[in-house]
Amino acid sequence: MSNSSTVRVRFAPSPTGYLHVGGARTALYCYLYAKKTGGQFILRIEDTDLERSTDESMRQQMADLNWLGLHWDEGLSFPELEDHGPYGPYRQSRRLDIYAEYAEKLVASGKAYYCFLTDEEIEKQRDQAKAEGRPPQVDSPYRDMSIEEARARMAAGDQAVVRFKVDKVDRQYVLNDLVRGEVTFPSDMVGDFVLLRSTGMPVYNFCCVVDDALMKITHVLRAEEHLSNTVRQMMIYEALGFEKPQFGHMSIILGSDRQKLSKRHGATSVNDYRERGFLPEAFNNFMALLGWSSPEGQEILSMQELQEQFDLDRLHHAPAVFDEDKMKWVNATHLRALDHGELWRRVEPFLNEAGLILPKDPDWQSRALSVFKTAMETLVDAVELFRPVSSQALSFDDSAKETMNWESSKLVVQAWREKVQSFTGDYLSEDDFSRIQDEVKEACGVKGKFLFMPIRVAVIGKPHGAELKILVPLLDKSTLVSRADQALAF
Repeated sequence: MSNSSTVRVRFAPSPTGYLHVGGARTALYCYLYAKKTGGQFILRIEDTDLERSTDESMRQQMADLNWLGLHWDEGLSFPELEDHGPYGPYRQSRRLDIYAEYAEKLVASGKAYYCFLTDEEIEKQRDQAKAEGRPPQVDSPYRDMSIEEARARMAAGDQAVVRFKVDKVDRQYVLNDLVRGEVTFPSDMVGDFVLLRSTGMPVYNFCCVVDDALMKITHVLRAEEHLSNTVRQMMIYEALGFEKPQFGHMSIILGSDRQKLSKRHGATSVNDYRERGFLPEAFNNFMALLGWSSPEGQEILSMQELQEQFDLDRLHHAPAVFDEDKMKWVNATHLRALDHGELWRRVEPFLNEAGLILPKDPDWQSRALSVFKTAMETLVDAVELFRPVSSQALSFDDSAKETMNWESSKLVVQAWREKVQSFTGDYLSEDDFSRIQDEVKEACGVKGKFLFMPIRVAVIGKPHGAELKILVPLLDKSTLVSRADQALAF
């Protein structure tokens, strides 16, 4: 581990698609550890896959990190995409001269070499090794070619990769993993591997080591699938004389079917969950518990509590199951704990997008949220809950028509309209509604569905739906009268 007294952790996404939940968990753990220790959280963009990397993906991933509140101390600024910090550039595609310099150092020291094997020759070697039951490792005839001869070939137009020279002496590479404990890798599990492609583009393991060393990263927290990369990286650290950071490989995330989480399990990107009305603080809370547990045994934690309680010794390596029902419960708990002013601020964009027209009065908004929030798991749920109290004209379906064709229905709605019209306030209370409904029942001599269903049509445009005693107090008198008129004219 680095002797630096300051913890420096990095999140290094590839901008080839969305920020998925596994990446978001890695970023969260890095962020929490930096905050807990007073360290630095660095965002580095690993965009060496030029064909698949896009600025659009990069901006979306950075927007998702911002939405989650995972603000980085160093890296590419958002939305300007400019370097911010002392160890830039923070995009790997702009560090190619740095990788070339360190590749040359390894070649010059005899720890790497120029290899001219073609893809066809490599494939033939691998097929033969497979047929003989050997690991499909490359055996390059160029391993001991002199640098001068190799450079002469390249000057003549031949293309070469820079390949790392794995020591032929068998040895054990031991990793003291922060999550998994001691992990041992035999050196012969890998053959000579590529550092730089013939295009000059580095492979992941090489640029990752160079960047982590030069950016003074002290702890590398990453997904379990990177564990197999670690032995190659340990070799490169050693060959370059770099001090190794501490590694922690986190548990794999499974879907409810115990298979690795993927698109078939539904939404797996952070942006999907944002659009579905999840709160960022609930998302962080839920994700934190996929591979870590609170020392207090809490399941509902604020971001502040996560920062205070997070520690690497509570990370566990057992697979974590992504249970969306649990996630909705966590979200609902956070949602209902918000004060009504803040909850309305979060709900309003979803209501506006659905085209609902609702009162601007904060008192009305608070009353409405008191009624509806207990039925909300996500912000999107508000749309259908609030739709009946939106002030657009009612739409009537076939079931409403059937109800209004009953012999007594128009008498019931007319009586309802008159009672509401003569009411002296702006809004009926639940008690007012119950009293007026009883008066209509007595005046028209009806009961049961012949009473309730026509009134419901006159309030929400259909004979079935939410309880009227909940909805009616949220509709002002003029709206109730107007809707009754629409039902009578239907």
